[in-house]
Amino acid sequence: MLYIRSLAFNFAFYVNLIAQMIFWTPYYFLAPRLKAWFVPKFWSRSCLWLYDKIAATKSDIRGLENLPSGSFILAPKHQSFWDAIAFFPYLEDPLYILKRELTWIPFFGWYIMKQRLIPVHRGSRARALKSVVAATKAELARNPRQLIIYPEGTRRAPGDEPAYKYGIVELYAQLGLPVVPVAHVAGLYWPRRKFLRFPGTIHARFLPPIPAGLDKNEFMRRLIAETEAACDDLLVEAARAPNPPPLPPTAVKRLAEIEAARQVSAGGDAT
Repeated sequence: MLYIRSLAFNFAFYVNLIAQMIFWTPYYFLAPRLKAWFVPKFWSRSCLWLYDKIAATKSDIRGLENLPSGSFILAPKHQSFWDAIAFFPYLEDPLYILKRELTWIPFFGWYIMKQRLIPVHRGSRARALKSVVAATKAELARNPRQLIIYPEGTRRAPGDEPAYKYGIVELYAQLGLPVVPVAHVAGLYWPRRKFLRFPGTIHARFLPPIPAGLDKNEFMRRLIAETEAACDDLLVEAARAPNPPPLPPTAVKRLAEIEAARQVSAGGDAT
């Protein structure tokens, strides 16, 4: 049944993408830019509905009260394609930094350019970062928007060692915006590079914002510590669920580390 559900969901996911892209095209390109956001946000919600009804995986996203008004940076953990589609419907005017090559895809690329997202050429890292900062500043000067950036860059397995990149530090310092970390363990249910979709509930949390203006080192320390602590809690919660998903080796290892640290802490409190 797991294979049938997974296959059915993957099929429905791509049919839904193509069908909606074609159906909404006249409205999307004729509507004002902000109103046109209805289309990708509706698509995202329909994908999560299909995910629930076909693969039996619910999405529970909490902490909406932690989203500031106006411009800010959203910094989600990156484990799955799920976290690429689950969060932007909660933002008024999201802004993504993405590979330039994505804008070359027919229809999909046109949809991207309509929303004035920021394409980046992956050449010199320093030159690309400078270009991204300049483009982001220019866009935020036009409208209050919510920049979505994945601090680790690429998808990582649940429980894996954190590998946060310097790019978010520079954006934080240059843009002067608060950063909202996002914790989840979606990779347990929608694994990277696999077609299987495991049933259960994906819990995600928008964490309290890290204020603008902190020292770069202090910002990075807080971002990693707060995100990883919340992810650890969600990993333990998922592992203790009545019908837990299969745990990859990275998650098993991390759970053992969490348990050992808690035993040490309990022993220290007892003395």
